[in-house]
Amino acid sequence: MPAVKWLWVDEESAGQRLDNFLMRHLKGVPKTHVYRIIRSGEVRINKGRASAETRVEVGDQVRVPPVRVSEKVAEKAVNPAPGREFPLLLEDDSLMAINKPAGVAVHGGSGVSFGVIEQLRQARPQAKLLELVHRLDRDTSGILLVAKKRSALKNLQDQFRERETGKTYLALVKGSWPDKLKVIDQPLLKFLLPGKDGSEGERRVKVTTADDPDGMRSITLVKVSQRLPGATLLEVTIKTGRTHQIRVHLSSQGHPIAGDDKYGDFEWNRQLQKPSAQPGLKRMFLHAWRLQFNHPVTAERVALQADLPPELEAYVDHAPLKTPPV
Repeated sequence: MPAVKWLWVDEESAGQRLDNFLMRHLKGVPKTHVYRIIRSGEVRINKGRASAETRVEVGDQVRVPPVRVSEKVAEKAVNPAPGREFPLLLEDDSLMAINKPAGVAVHGGSGVSFGVIEQLRQARPQAKLLELVHRLDRDTSGILLVAKKRSALKNLQDQFRERETGKTYLALVKGSWPDKLKVIDQPLLKFLLPGKDGSEGERRVKVTTADDPDGMRSITLVKVSQRLPGATLLEVTIKTGRTHQIRVHLSSQGHPIAGDDKYGDFEWNRQLQKPSAQPGLKRMFLHAWRLQFNHPVTAERVALQADLPPELEAYVDHAPLKTPPV
């Protein structure tokens, strides 16, 4: 049965609003319930009542009444994610940069029991904080930042929001990309596919018009890296970080990413996946290659690079030898 909990506020949590502090500690408890126990006075700071806006300080003792978590969260507590470390590109007291493999979600949800962050937390039970700074699609490999301090998390997320970071991907697209097409400035719109029995289906993104009030401006810079038979390897730098931005922008120009199962050329993908395909490709060819940001503590510019994983490197190496079906 749930019991009263006592939480101590450490340096990383100091200055947080009480409601945000509780939501971080009460995973799986609905927000409405969090606010209800605050309003009722059941939550106490140093034995005194407090409001949702109250800022917690170092050394505060927060009383949390018994609460029930969702069945999903309770199941995760019984069957936690398997601990797993990932290849490190950089690590210090504030952050870590890993080279995420394709096929692994960054976090659990949407039919995925666990992702990178849950596996890292399980592998490092002593870590006080591990939080994703940004996201990568499940089938995208490459550089992923994880914050180890709340101050670093806020600093880095502010940099991403203010476009102070530099993010460049490698993408293989169908056909010959025109040299003159270097900037794609098209707004994107999120929408849901119709599901079964009238329910909401999968999330998708599409290019929309400049006068669409729901469209979000999205800017992608493209540079040809290498021309291959029937395809082009591109260096793609995003100035805005919209959902599926690269995949949708490139596909909208008639050059979908190889292996993309949402916005790609499905017949081409099938040809690439055939056992007889030389070279073959079993995954989407999108890789977070380079990342630049200012270190959250020293403010020095950090430049990271994650080379292509072997399966993508092998495709590039062998493509000039054999012409893939297009």
